[in-house]
Amino acid sequence: MNTNRWVRLFTWQRMNKNDEEGENKGQESTEKKKEETTKINWKQWVVDPSEDFYYTWLQIMILPICYNWVIIICRTCFYDIERTYLAAWLTLDYICDFVYVFDTVIGFRTGFLEQGILVKDLSRLKMRYLRSSRFKWDIASLLPTDLLYLRLGIHTPIVRINRFLRTGRLNEALDRMETRTSYPNTFRVAKLMLYIFVLIHWNACVYFSLSNYIGFGADPWVYPNISNPDFASTRRQYFYCFWFSTLILTTVGDTPTPEREEEYLFLIADMLIAVLVFASVVGSMGGVISSLRDRDNVFFPNHELVKGYLRSRRISKELQKRVNDWYQHLHINKKITRENEILQHLPITLQTATAVSVHLPTLSKVTIFQNCENSLLEQLVLKLRPQVYSPGEYVCRKGDVGHEMYIIKEGKLAVVADDGVTQFAVLGDGNFFGEISILNIKGNKSGNRRTANIRSIGHSDLFSLSKEDLTETLLEYPAAKRLLEEKGRQILTKMGMLEETDEGEVEVEKTEDKVKRIEGSLETLQTKLARLIAELESSACKMMHRVEQLEVQTEGWEGIVAEGAQGDIEYQLKVKEREIGDGDEEGEGEKEDEEEPVVGGERGEGDGGEESLGEKEKKVGTDK
Repeated sequence: MNTNRWVRLFTWQRMNKNDEEGENKGQESTEKKKEETTKINWKQWVVDPSEDFYYTWLQIMILPICYNWVIIICRTCFYDIERTYLAAWLTLDYICDFVYVFDTVIGFRTGFLEQGILVKDLSRLKMRYLRSSRFKWDIASLLPTDLLYLRLGIHTPIVRINRFLRTGRLNEALDRMETRTSYPNTFRVAKLMLYIFVLIHWNACVYFSLSNYIGFGADPWVYPNISNPDFASTRRQYFYCFWFSTLILTTVGDTPTPEREEEYLFLIADMLIAVLVFASVVGSMGGVISSLRDRDNVFFPNHELVKGYLRSRRISKELQKRVNDWYQHLHINKKITRENEILQHLPITLQTATAVSVHLPTLSKVTIFQNCENSLLEQLVLKLRPQVYSPGEYVCRKGDVGHEMYIIKEGKLAVVADDGVTQFAVLGDGNFFGEISILNIKGNKSGNRRTANIRSIGHSDLFSLSKEDLTETLLEYPAAKRLLEEKGRQILTKMGMLEETDEGEVEVEKTEDKVKRIEGSLETLQTKLARLIAELESSACKMMHRVEQLEVQTEGWEGIVAEGAQGDIEYQLKVKEREIGDGDEEGEGEKEDEEEPVVGGERGEGDGGEESLGEKEKKVGTDK
């Protein structure tokens, strides 16, 4: 019993020690993580356009841009608003200017993708931003036009009109929000309503300024006299002008008839704007909502369907973020994954020409295709399938069944160990892999299994070629097939995955190849012989048919030909009989004169017979 107690005590102490050590290690790891997160090298700080910080910053930029578009014109036209809240406006003006300056600094620090990897070289980032057109607009929007206050007065906010030139960032922010939101149709409608509000706001401000120029209350069309207490307040002034501007632009309700030239010109301009803008936008609202993204859906996968599926299946937020990042990468960098579907609308010759002009530089970098025929490249180009992989995503794993080979178009991939950390090699543009598993190389120990782990370092654009398409193409190009197999054998021998074969087995393989070749030639000869026999039978059938037709056509000719032949024969026989009869009658006549006196009657019969023969000859002549 005592021994059991001591054992329990020792085990309890050990467990406590292990727990304390685990807690200490956990605290140390959390402290290290905090230190790593807090320590940021601001000198080498680079903004990734695909990260949440850049997206959040674009949302922040919406506020100063909209402020300048709405407030500057309002302060210029409504003097009471400008004079009453001057200190607040100046504070907000210079806060917006500070945001503009910080946005310019971010422009110098914004990275870009090269070969699928984010470029972080500050010198290259600066040169790229300085050479871009965006830098010129940003500098123009930051020009110190406020110095004109010294000459024109502090109550002239129109001098800050150059702040409108930063509108490009607003469009970029709205586009990013549209790609990220789960309800893009609703967002498009809200964006359209924002544009309409800004347009009506500007029109209201111009209407109030025009009324001030003509004179408040000068006629029923302009703003009423501000000496009237009902129309003296600033709030009433703005709401009245906004309402009147809405009536004009939407052509809803009756407005007073203008009486001055300025009023007519203002109404003409508003009517043109209403016809050109609202008639086209409002009239096609349903079409905009349903088909605004049809063009993008042709080039890119349908993001909305995937988002709806993820929401309905309650997929985790991490996986949803990965999907959204993948779609965002496609939209930002204009990566098209449906090239084959788009090219199907063209004839085969134009499909081949277009695909070759787009992807031939990529195929020319591949060593196994450099010395191949152009016809082989054309067939392979039409069968390539574009694929995009995100950073850290595995293209293939060791031991998986291989159904396709890959050609790297852009980006970098690493050949890693099973732990996913150790890198053996880095593959770049023009490299290819996966051909070993889809080639039927004899002696391959792994069969059709993958022999390495391939992982994408950054965003990578690849072309995949399936096993079925490759074998079908290489049947017509044996030289390229032998080259691929030789490359595969060299790789397998370096890796020690190729089994050695004896000379006898090689000879057996050669004889088997010869037998297969002879069998193939025999099959071709048999098919040719069968074709010849079929042609002979068809020609014999045709001849029999023609003979039957001739027999049917010559059936009426038999009686006529037979009668003519019989008449000729009878005539020839009668002529011979007459010649013979004349010779006999001369010898017998002398005897009959001596012995029988009654010969005249017979000769009379003979004459009568000759007459009948003459008549027959005449009949035959008439028949002929």
